[in-house]
Amino acid sequence: MDINGKVALITGAAKRVGREIALELARRGARIAVHYRSSVNEARQVAGDHGAIFQADLTDHAAIERMFRGIDETFGRLDILVNSASVFSPSTANDATPEDWDVQMDTNAKAPFFVAQKAARLMVKTGAGKIINIADVAGEVIWPGYLPYSVSKAALIAANRGLAKALAPDIQVNAIAPGPVLFPEYYSEAQKNSAVERTLLKRAGSAQDIVNAVVFLIENDYITGEMIHVDGGRHLV
Repeated sequence: MDINGKVALITGAAKRVGREIALELARRGARIAVHYRSSVNEARQVAGDHGAIFQADLTDHAAIERMFRGIDETFGRLDILVNSASVFSPSTANDATPEDWDVQMDTNAKAPFFVAQKAARLMVKTGAGKIINIADVAGEVIWPGYLPYSVSKAALIAANRGLAKALAPDIQVNAIAPGPVLFPEYYSEAQKNSAVERTLLKRAGSAQDIVNAVVFLIENDYITGEMIHVDGGRHLV
């Protein structure tokens, strides 16, 4: 798929990796739908003069439906979805609460599934589409200190495969599993060093590494149901 002239929705596009993905797709000629939850000023900066912003709490199904009505009214189509919005917080098997579980599962697994469902209904108008889910190596190796988070990303990986089967042949669905790319603000230097040491390449990646993988999956029309590890070999350790 040629990115130029296409309409792309990027969730969580106001900050971090989602922001970089949105800006790159815009540079390549896409009209971008910038989803945000609360960072409206940042979202406006990302959208610029040629994009549009859409506020939604993705754990609220009615809000997802309103967002897609807005996208349809604004652009009349959708060609690309990048499910980038996510939450990441520590909790273990011993101290996890039902609230920890619900917020991680609702944001990291349930929301991307239903966003993809609604996106696919717009994509069928043109007979083609690309859906890219930002997963995590934690969904495979399972981090004990982030157990509900890991389970939520494992669920997203399963949903990625299921959606690829359900939406073929016209819509390709793939995932990217980042490793240590952009660290949480609360990470100490020791935590950062520990994450880097658990990669084979012994260094952190960059947001651009994820952006490059997104572009590759959009432009390649013969890949579906896959997950590309952009993690410095973390999943092998």
